[in-house]
Amino acid sequence: MEATAEQLDALQELINIGVAQAANLLNEMVDSYIHLSIPIVKVLTDVEAYQELVSQYHQECLASVKLSFTGSFSGSAGLIFPTNSASTLFAVLTGEQLDSAELDELKIGTLSEVGNIIINGVMGSLSNVLMQHLNYSLPIYLDDTIENLLSAYEDNATIILAQTKFTSEKLEIIGALILIFYLGTFNALINAIDEKIALI
Repeated sequence: MEATAEQLDALQELINIGVAQAANLLNEMVDSYIHLSIPIVKVLTDVEAYQELVSQYHQECLASVKLSFTGSFSGSAGLIFPTNSASTLFAVLTGEQLDSAELDELKIGTLSEVGNIIINGVMGSLSNVLMQHLNYSLPIYLDDTIENLLSAYEDNATIILAQTKFTSEKLEIIGALILIFYLGTFNALINAIDEKIALI
């Protein structure tokens, strides 16, 4: 099923609501104000998503926080950055520089929490506004290639790719939020959006 322009607008609005809630939580954690925005949302096949990510990040290693969800919809959600950007974000959030194994563990914990906040904000927005029930796994942090990060997902999945921008007075980082809906569940998402649009 392909999404119409109206459905895409509704989807982007739901994602933006979740991102705004996540940004509020993040700003309670840190001294400097961080602005989060999602300027572009695309619905892609797994092959198209791979091509899009390669064109943006080339073949560099990426930092990824991902978790699985089940319920009314099933799939996986991930937040990805170039690894150097992930280290920069960690430094801004904590004021620490990475120069020891202990700090590396702290980076993984910090970025996992950031990913968890953002992903849960977005998925929470989808489930709450659309009145759908979802369960979540614990977040997993990975440093890997685009091909390996995407290979863990089910073939023929529908992928929502949302460019993510973190900005503050200290940084501007571009990443991506990836929502993977396994075969058939993207249709359930679109149907739930249509039902919500019909009530407006």
